[in-house]
Amino acid sequence: MFGRKLSSILGQEPADAGHGARELPVLPLRNLVVFPNMMAPLAIGRPASIQAVDGAAIGDRLIAGIPQKDADNDDPRPDDLYDVGIVLKIVKMMKPPNGGMNLLVQGQRRVKILRYASTEPFLVAQTEPIVTVPGADAVEIEGRAQALKNIFKRVAELNNLLPAEAAGLALAVEDPEALVYVVASALNLSLDENVELLREAVLVKLFDRLQFFAQRELQRLEISSKIQSEIQREVGDQQREHFLREQLKAIHRELGEKDERQSEVEELRKRIDEANLPEEPRTVVEKELKRLSQMPAGMAEGSVIRSYVEWILDLPWTKRTEDQLDVAHAREILDADHYDLEKVKQRILETLAVRKLKPDARGPILCFVGPPGTGKTSLGKSIARALGRQFVRISLGGVRDEAEIRGHRRTYVGALPGRIIQGLKRAGSHNPVFMLDEVDKLGNDFRGDPSSALLEVLDPEQNNSFSDHYLEIPFDLSEVMWITTANVLQNVPAPLQDRMEVLELAGYTSEEKAEIAHRYLVPRELAANGLMPDQLTITDEAIRKVLSDYTREAGLRNLERAIAGLCRYVARERAEGRTDARIVTAADVEKILGARRFFAEVAERAGIPGVATGLAWTPAGGDILFIESAQMPGSKGLTITGQVGDVMKESAQAALTVVRSRTAALGIADDFFTKVDLHVHVPAGAIPKDGPSAGVAMVTSIVSLLTGKPVNPQTAMTGEITLRGKVLPVGGIKEKVLAARRAGIRRVVMPRLNAADLNEVPPNAREGLEFVLVDRIEEALDAVFREPGGAAAPGPEADQAKDRSRGRTRQRSQPAAARGR
Repeated sequence: MFGRKLSSILGQEPADAGHGARELPVLPLRNLVVFPNMMAPLAIGRPASIQAVDGAAIGDRLIAGIPQKDADNDDPRPDDLYDVGIVLKIVKMMKPPNGGMNLLVQGQRRVKILRYASTEPFLVAQTEPIVTVPGADAVEIEGRAQALKNIFKRVAELNNLLPAEAAGLALAVEDPEALVYVVASALNLSLDENVELLREAVLVKLFDRLQFFAQRELQRLEISSKIQSEIQREVGDQQREHFLREQLKAIHRELGEKDERQSEVEELRKRIDEANLPEEPRTVVEKELKRLSQMPAGMAEGSVIRSYVEWILDLPWTKRTEDQLDVAHAREILDADHYDLEKVKQRILETLAVRKLKPDARGPILCFVGPPGTGKTSLGKSIARALGRQFVRISLGGVRDEAEIRGHRRTYVGALPGRIIQGLKRAGSHNPVFMLDEVDKLGNDFRGDPSSALLEVLDPEQNNSFSDHYLEIPFDLSEVMWITTANVLQNVPAPLQDRMEVLELAGYTSEEKAEIAHRYLVPRELAANGLMPDQLTITDEAIRKVLSDYTREAGLRNLERAIAGLCRYVARERAEGRTDARIVTAADVEKILGARRFFAEVAERAGIPGVATGLAWTPAGGDILFIESAQMPGSKGLTITGQVGDVMKESAQAALTVVRSRTAALGIADDFFTKVDLHVHVPAGAIPKDGPSAGVAMVTSIVSLLTGKPVNPQTAMTGEITLRGKVLPVGGIKEKVLAARRAGIRRVVMPRLNAADLNEVPPNAREGLEFVLVDRIEEALDAVFREPGGAAAPGPEADQAKDRSRGRTRQRSQPAAARGR
C-alpha cells in the first residue's frame, strides 16, 4: 500500500496546492508538533482554545496549530509562540460531559506567521504557506532518501517502543517530503528540533538534519543495547541463584518445613538494619522480632507484634529538617500571608531570632487566642514555612479520652498510638511545627482528662522523654515547636495556661477587613471559582456594603463566604454565555446575596427612656447589647430576664441599690420603689449572657427610666459597679471598642483603670471615637446624658427626633453568647 505517494494513500490533496496567505484561528500546542498528513488526537481545556476551535468549526474546519515555547504557560500570547506551525484539519470533535473538548486533527501544510490579526477572545494569525523546494536534482534527493530509510530501519529494529511495522511503512513511502514527516514523527525529537524541521523549506537540508537526528538516535540505541547485554551477562548468575532459592522456598513450604512467618521476619529484620534507630527502640524491636519468629503463622498475636514493630520503624527517631533561621525572610513570609497582626508577628520573629543565636534554647509554647477566623491556624502554617519545617495540625475540639493523646495500651484490640505520635509519623521528622488546635474545647469524663496528658507534652522539662502508652518507649519531643490555639482562654485549665505564652488576636476593624479582602480574599476566591482577575472586579463600595449589611464578626469567615457568593454568581453568568468583564457594585450586592442580614435599630432602641447601650465581649469578638428597664404598679419587685447568668443578676441588684441610695442627687422620689415593680431585660433572650461589666449600663438604664431622660444613642458604656458607686475595670476592651466602632457609636464610657488597654486598640479604630474615662457612677451618668463632644443633652422629644436619623446595626439572630468580662 505504501508504494504510492503518501498523499494519494490518505486521499488528501497535495499539501501546498492552491493555498495562499490567509487568516486562521490559532490553537497553541503544548510539547507537540503535528506534521503534514499526520493524524493526532488533541485534548483541549483552555477557554480561549475552545473558542478558537468553535470559530474554526463554523468555517472550513481549518485551524493553525502553533507550538508554544513554555508548556506550563496557561495563557500564551503571541510572543510565547513559535513563528511557524501547521494548518490542522479538524476531522472529528467531541465535548465530554466533564468539560473541555477532544479533537482528532490531520496536518495539512506548514505555515509561517506573518502577524497576529487579533488576540481576543482567541488568537487569530495571518499565515503564509511554507513551500518546499528541492535544492538538488532528483538523483541526489533519491540517494538521500534511501540513506535515511536504511538508518531508520536499523533504529526501528533496536527501539522496542516503535511498532514492528514502522520500518516497513517508512520504506514504502515514495514521496521524499512525506518520508521526512513519517521518520520525524517516529523519532524522539525535542520540541525545538521538530520546529526546526517545520521551518526548513529546502528539501535537501531537511534530509541532512533528519539524517543527523536519526544517526544520533541509532548511536544511542546501539550503546544502550550494548550496556543491556553486558548487564544481563553480569546478573545472569545472580538471577539463576535467586530462581533456585525461590524454588527451594516453595519446596520447603510444600513439605511444611518453613512457613510464611520466616519471610515476614526477614523483611522486618532488613528494615531494622536499614533504619537508624537509637539503642533503646532497637533493643525493643529486636526482642519483639525474636518473639515473632518463634510464633506459628496462625497466631493472632503475630499481627499485633508486626504492627507494633512497624510503628516503631516508621517513626522519625533521628530524622530532622534543618531550620532556616533568616529573620528577614520570615518577616517577608508573615507579611505576605497575614495583614496587620504586628504584635503577634513581632513575638514570632523574636522567637526565631533567639533560636538563631542559641539553637539549643528551649522555645516558648505559643498560644494564639482570638475569635474564629482571625488567622490563628494559618499563622502556624506560615511559621512552619518560614522555618522550613513540616507542619502538623491536630484538632482537640471535643476530645474527652486521655488515650487520644497518650495512645491505647497494646492489650486492647485495635490499639493505636495517640495523636501526638501519629502526627509525628505523618510529619516524617522529629522537629516539626506542631499545632494543637482548639485546646479550649477539651473535655473530660470517666476515660480521663486529655488536658492533663498535655501537661507532659507541653512541659520542656518533661517532653524530652514522652511516653506513649502504645509504644512504651520514651520519645524526644523537645525539638518540636508547639503552638496551641483557643477562642476562649478562660476554658483552658490553669496548669495548661501556665505552660504557654498567650498571644491575643482580636478582631479586625472594617478598614482592615476591606484591605484583607482586596489583598487576599478576592484573589483566592477568584481562583477557587475559575475566574481570571480581569473577568471580575468587586468595587470598594461593594466590599463596604458587604461589611456593613452582611457580616458583623470579629474574624473573616463570613466575609470570605460572602465574597465567594459574589464570585459564584459571576461564574454562573459566564457559564451561561456572558463573556464581558463583570464589575460588582454596591447596588449589585443585595441582588446577589439576598436580603441584608443586619439593620439599623439604635434609634428604635436607644432613643427611649429606660434603654442604655452596653458593650459585651463574646467568643466571636465584641458586640453591643441593650439594657431595657420598665416599671409597673407594684411593691418592691425586681425581675431580671434575658437568659442572664448569676453574676449579671447580681449586677442588676447592685445597680438598683446604687440608684436607691442616690435618689436625692438624681432627683428621684425616695419612696419610688414602694409603689412600683422594676423589670430589667437584656434582649436576644435566646443567647446566654453573664459577667459584671454591664453594671454601669444597668444603673444608666434605671436612672433613665425613672427620670424620663433618654440616654444619648451614640453613647455606649462598660464597667463593673460597686455599692459605693465606684466603677471597676473590666476585660475585653479592644473587642468592645471595635464593636462600638462597627455599630456607629461615637462615645465610649469606660473605667479609668482600663485606660492602658486603649493602647491595644489600633489607631484607626480609635479615630472618630470619644473616650470618657470615669472612676464613679456620677461621672458616667453625667457623660451618658450629654451629646458627644460635651454639649448638654436636649429634651426627650429632640433626642428621639435626632435618633431616627442615626443607627446601629444588629444581626437578626446573633451567633454567639455575650459575656461581660
